[in-house]
Amino acid sequence: MDYRWDFSAVLVNRALLLEGLQNTLILGTTCLALGLFFGLFVGAARYSANRWLHDPASVFVEVFRNTPVLVQIMWFFFAFPIIAPFQINAFTAATLGLTLNTVAFSSEIYRAGLQSIARGQWEAGKALGMTYWQQMRRVILPQAIRRMLPAFMNRAVELFKMTSLASVIAYGELMHKAKVISTIAFNPIEMYTAVALIFFAILFPATVLVRRFETSRNVRS
Repeated sequence: MDYRWDFSAVLVNRALLLEGLQNTLILGTTCLALGLFFGLFVGAARYSANRWLHDPASVFVEVFRNTPVLVQIMWFFFAFPIIAPFQINAFTAATLGLTLNTVAFSSEIYRAGLQSIARGQWEAGKALGMTYWQQMRRVILPQAIRRMLPAFMNRAVELFKMTSLASVIAYGELMHKAKVISTIAFNPIEMYTAVALIFFAILFPATVLVRRFETSRNVRS
């Protein structure tokens, strides 16, 4: 196939692509922060022996872990406003879908991390008169977080790739900007290649960092 590559439209529209990249980073960072924060409480509830905490948390996790993120985003954008007394914009819908999915997956990381801590650590905290949340904050979490970091870093990489799904509801992230430009310039090959290279340039160093961190942990252990 004699195809002549032409990246001129990419260079001409680089300001628009940078705006899309900025929106991608904003969306990804927001969802990661919210997902990790609320995931801690859901994970703790899943680990709890109290059924009033464990059962609702388990239902939440299974629903959002076993349905596609794309469906979740589109549901919040198209279906949720029908049953809610207010409208939501594309950013809010994408944030809800990606955040709740991240909460579900990060809660499982928290739960696995908590289960990896020896039972004697809990008993020692209880013997000192600590409440459940005091044991979590002072004894258990400081040890568990170190074991969870590689999984959280991998989740962050996955989340930033999933932000491209927000393009289906016309949120102005990198993929959506590229789609608009390619429609006007008739250069989908060059435009989507540029998007792939941008994601690679951002996420590859992150994956290398994850591998080095895991290697350093294995050496220390």
